[in-house]
Amino acid sequence: MTSVEKEIAQSLLKIKAVKLSPNEPFTWASGWNSPIYCDNRVTLSYPTIRKQIYQSFAQLINEKYPEAELIAGVATGAIAHGVLVAEEMQKPFIYVRSAPKGHGLGNQIEGQYSKGQKVVVIEDLISTGGSSLSAVEALKEAGVEVLGMVAIFTYGFATAEANFQKANLKVDTLSCYNALIDAALESNYIQDKDLNDLKEWRTAPDKWRK
Repeated sequence: MTSVEKEIAQSLLKIKAVKLSPNEPFTWASGWNSPIYCDNRVTLSYPTIRKQIYQSFAQLINEKYPEAELIAGVATGAIAHGVLVAEEMQKPFIYVRSAPKGHGLGNQIEGQYSKGQKVVVIEDLISTGGSSLSAVEALKEAGVEVLGMVAIFTYGFATAEANFQKANLKVDTLSCYNALIDAALESNYIQDKDLNDLKEWRTAPDKWRK
């Protein structure tokens, strides 16, 4: 676990952008029972943590993708984060809708871009990777070169990793599930007795406590 992963995990827990509740699980829109709920939009309400995130993104992109010419956010959760990163790096910004608009020009990608431009995609949260890959596919179809994706947090599902590998997409995250669990243990947010439940959920989230 890197220092950035740990620091971001601590920040997410501190402001309750991530909540852990193994004993009273949440229900996701998919119908899955889950001991964790993540809403990274909450970070936008905290200037210090908001800055921590966009500066960490900018540093990561400079290190991993120095040739990036364009920043793209995935709607809707990553639009604000993407704008902040683009401003920090002084690069143009676009965002990708989940589907083309049903009116007007019918755009799926909003903003100015050119074919062949090198883009890094910003995500707020990665679960199975489906919506992330849909955005990447839309960008590729538009003719821009997708260098990779960076996200605030990932659950680290094997399904997502397999999907990204199949799509040949490089993905880097500021923090992850393992870092979060370590940070939660250190702060006594959870206890050792909760670990098995948390590990079992991540292994088979669709079957957990059915």
